[in-house]
Amino acid sequence: MPLFVLTCLDKADALPLRMATREAHLAWVGGRKDELKLGGPFLDEAGGMAGSLLIVEEPDLAAAQAFSAEDPYTRAGLWRSVDIRPFRVTIGEL
Repeated sequence: MPLFVLTCLDKADALPLRMATREAHLAWVGGRKDELKLGGPFLDEAGGMAGSLLIVEEPDLAAAQAFSAEDPYTRAGLWRSVDIRPFRVTIGEL
């Protein structure tokens, strides 16, 4: 099944929203271990969370978009932008 990379960047000054929604986000992604292959936050220069990178395995782009749309972070309006692209591992393993 194809892989997709979700590059999600937080809105400015969104750390309080991220922290208020984090528990729901982690519970939600924890229930999707078959789809989510890798994930974690982007960090700003001070080491604070400023976005997220997720690699998901989905049948097609529409399913990857649906995965993103269901994320509690997305539903809370955390993201300034979301970019979803097909991805193929060349070096390393997932």
